[in-house]
Amino acid sequence: MYMTTSNNQGTVLLVLDMQTKMMETSSDAAMLLNNVEKAVGAARAAGIPVVYAALSFRSGYPEIPSYHKAFTPIKNNGMFLETDDTTGIHPRVAPLPGEPVVFKKRYSAFSGNDLDIILRAMKAEHLIITGYSTSGVVLSTVREAGDKDYVLTVLSDACADNDKEVHEVLMKKVLTRQAGIATTDEWVNAITK
Repeated sequence: MYMTTSNNQGTVLLVLDMQTKMMETSSDAAMLLNNVEKAVGAARAAGIPVVYAALSFRSGYPEIPSYHKAFTPIKNNGMFLETDDTTGIHPRVAPLPGEPVVFKKRYSAFSGNDLDIILRAMKAEHLIITGYSTSGVVLSTVREAGDKDYVLTVLSDACADNDKEVHEVLMKKVLTRQAGIATTDEWVNAITK
């Protein structure tokens, strides 16, 4: 469950891989966008910083070796280039000026960028996790953030996976080892008391 402080100090909302192209492939895009939009709005209203992470590669994909099982199809299909409009954050949950966006090269939001430096500069202690997909960026980010000693809350309905069974197993049996699990409404109610 979500733990709160009186002023939400040290809390940061992470919005992970909520990119236009990702939403085109999500079977739950409408529900996911609604809940992430609600979480982002509530965080901003409560003075909680919002930080974004997105998948992005350079032209020619020098970051992806030819044998990489997960990312070779991305390379072969010319997806998630830093110059491609569909790589951007979906307009419904897009960052405001001044909200940091980091670009990652693997599943974890911490991979190949300065996310941890940004969070430490913000004096972040508690990360609220949202994003797509549960079995990709959410799982990898929770694992790495837990190892970095952040307190974690995953908003179960502000995350989605095309495999609903995998999403449920991760939320009920795996992520609970390192994170509290709450719904978006539970979290919004907790920070607006």
